Amino acid sequence: MSEIRTAPKYTWLRRPSFFITIGALAYCLLVIFIQNGDPLALVTLGTRATEGIPAEMGGTEGYDGQFVYFIARDPFSAPFYITQADDIPAYRFQRILLPALGGVMAFGNESLIPFTLLMVNLVALWAGGMLMESLLVGFGVSRWYVLGYALTIAIFGTVRLSLPEVLAYGLVLGGIFAMTYDKWFLGAGLFALAILSKETSAVFVAGYALWMLTQRQFGRVFWFSLISITPFLFLQMALYQMFGMFGVGSGGAMATSFEIIPFGGVIQIGTSVIQAVTDALAQPDANVMSILIRGGAGLLIFVIILGIFVIIPTVWGLKRAWLDFRQKTWDIWTILLGINALVMVFVPFSTYREFLGILRFIGGLQIAVILYSAQRKNKRALRNSTIWIFTLLLLVGSDLAGGTPS
Repeated sequence: MSEIRTAPKYTWLRRPSFFITIGALAYCLLVIFIQNGDPLALVTLGTRATEGIPAEMGGTEGYDGQFVYFIARDPFSAPFYITQADDIPAYRFQRILLPALGGVMAFGNESLIPFTLLMVNLVALWAGGMLMESLLVGFGVSRWYVLGYALTIAIFGTVRLSLPEVLAYGLVLGGIFAMTYDKWFLGAGLFALAILSKETSAVFVAGYALWMLTQRQFGRVFWFSLISITPFLFLQMALYQMFGMFGVGSGGAMATSFEIIPFGGVIQIGTSVIQAVTDALAQPDANVMSILIRGGAGLLIFVIILGIFVIIPTVWGLKRAWLDFRQKTWDIWTILLGINALVMVFVPFSTYREFLGILRFIGGLQIAVILYSAQRKNKRALRNSTIWIFTLLLLVGSDLAGGTPS
């Protein structure tokens, strides 16, 4: 009689998500220490917003975490500070869940808000990681592939920056987990919260709705969509009443619209660099060699970073989805992969031109690639997904150099 071997039992203290969460806490405390013990370093305030100093007079821009902080501190005065930063209040207020939780947990104590925002995001990091681990183990692959999700700028980095992505994608993973076990009502509720954290989470709702339509679950798709989207629609109507505009489509500072031409945002980066080099060469005292070297180096860096971390995974996702549909082997994981990859093709130039912005945006693609590969037991793709860990080096380098994240 052969011996029956049981899988080792992991406690939550021994799982990678726990170590990553503790690492995120330690890293954030290190950032505070480096910044002379100031917890506001986690929200990256700019003097343009806090002191009204315009850019032409040396006002600093800060980063997006400051808008979360302003709303959490006082939602009534927040529009003033957001506007001073040349940003759009309706756009920032639509991502209401994180600042709402951070503000409530602070009990009106302004000094606690950086820590309550950190606490919410740490819990989201841990919970989202644990959920992905459970899905990976359920698919029969190593739970350690969670590193390609959790130890990246889109997740770990947004904990440090007090941004809503880690909360949104943690809730997305909760929704995926619930849907995997046919708890569609719970899944719809979690997706609704995810969209209130960051609107791009709606891509996953669209994916599941499309899947239900292909399965002729017309009643379920109606209620699922209604539960998932209605809270966000009510929020948009409230924002219109408050600010005279919807949050969706308004964009933040210097935002551009979604592209029509595939990878139009990437193409514009190339053309903008070429234009900048051309303008520099037109100056009477131009150092031709220096300008060409700096312009070429800048373009090369963009091509390498975007190519490795964004474009190659996007093209791979589109290819795998196309092959699955052509071979009639598609399923929900194909749809989630395909729709997340397709969105990346039309991402605005304003997102592509900023390393931190585009590397935050790919959180949904990371989830889709990892879960699709795990379900297919594609070990090569899973190993390749861990390359996203290196995106974190850009943020760490900026922090250690004493610069601003942007």
